[in-house]
Amino acid sequence: MKKIFLSACLLMIAVCGMAQKKGGKESDAIKPVGIIKGLSDSALLDVVQRQTFRYFWDFGHPKSGLARERSNVAFDYGNEVVTTGGTGFGIMALIAADHRKFIPHDQAVNRMVKIVEFLYKADSYHGAFPHWMNGETGKTIRFGRRDDGADIVETAYLFQGLLCARQYFTADDPKERRIRDMINWMWGEMDWAWFTREGRDNLYWHWSPNYGWAMNFPIRGFNECLITYILAESSDRSPVSADIYDRGWAQSDFFKNGKTFYGYKLPLGFDYGGPLFFSQYSFLGLNPKGLKDKYADYWEQNVNHTLINRAYCIDNPKKFKGYGENCWGLTASDNFEGYNAHSPTNDLGVITPTAALSAFPYTPEYSMKALRHFYYDLGDKIWGEYGFTDAFSESKNWYGKSYLAIDQGPIIVMIENQRSGLLWKLFMSCPEIQRGLKKLDFQSPALSKN
Repeated sequence: MKKIFLSACLLMIAVCGMAQKKGGKESDAIKPVGIIKGLSDSALLDVVQRQTFRYFWDFGHPKSGLARERSNVAFDYGNEVVTTGGTGFGIMALIAADHRKFIPHDQAVNRMVKIVEFLYKADSYHGAFPHWMNGETGKTIRFGRRDDGADIVETAYLFQGLLCARQYFTADDPKERRIRDMINWMWGEMDWAWFTREGRDNLYWHWSPNYGWAMNFPIRGFNECLITYILAESSDRSPVSADIYDRGWAQSDFFKNGKTFYGYKLPLGFDYGGPLFFSQYSFLGLNPKGLKDKYADYWEQNVNHTLINRAYCIDNPKKFKGYGENCWGLTASDNFEGYNAHSPTNDLGVITPTAALSAFPYTPEYSMKALRHFYYDLGDKIWGEYGFTDAFSESKNWYGKSYLAIDQGPIIVMIENQRSGLLWKLFMSCPEIQRGLKKLDFQSPALSKN
């Protein structure tokens, strides 16, 4: 008992008493901590959320406040590259951090004002943002040779965060009104219908001012892009027809599944479910609890997808070192070769902490066991200044050193959704989202309240 009490005291000193300085510098707000023994589950979740949030708080771009793509300068990205989708996740993380009082509220407000004012002046194309921008100037940084314009999937992740922020920062004062007004202006200027290519049956992922529709990438499910269709249907000024959800999104060789893997039925998607980010990115704000349409119960879909992924790691047919009931989670991440979308059908022996930790709402007991293993057993190798590093492979004796915005953000947000449901409540409270879901004949407890 004395040891646990001492650990709790050390935790309070290290991460609470260091910096609730009203009006102090932003960098004063959170200090990194090492491994602290004997923490309760709740205290450990606080430590992980707080330290992971440092990626967005301390490492966010100083001029724009947007999330940098990654912590290391790789693939010639440079220091100025910020990511649109990762910023959406970072905004939701900011809300969770403010809710948990990791940072003073006035500083959270100031950071949001900086973000929205920068975004409003940044490059956009028919209201949509590029995948990458220069965090100093707001100019597009091309993601690929012809990917130098709009990316509506990344834009959807950004708006998922922005709409949560609009619902959260509700004070009747100039700064919070400014946040809401600018988000509403950007939301109103997003021309979702443009991305149907003059009324075709699909939303199209990319458009370039130099190459037009040359990328020619229709968005079809089931994958990480559901939120794109939900937002497009929810638009006030430029909605798309409800028919394209059925004729576009739901028409692919990998949409319906219905087979059973390791005893779990998978309603939608690739065999074994694909990488776990499919059940996470669209559902940081979109609440899958009780969410149903004619194709699936999305809670069943996401829970079973997660359980299949874990069961595969326990089965470990390729006999990779380290895999087991407390060490699981295959999703897209860095690896010893570069980057890949890891899954049961593309298993390279790489475990990515965000996979299990961003599944907390679906598998809270199993995710907590994985968290304790990552923190206490592997922490000397994968715990650092911004939380858990991106990935590791015990078979290759490889432990990543980098952090990625799109992997750090969901850890904070989905732990918060498990703890309080905060981001789910905010997003589902949006009148536009409720109208869009009704338009598509979704069922949700959020709709029955209105």
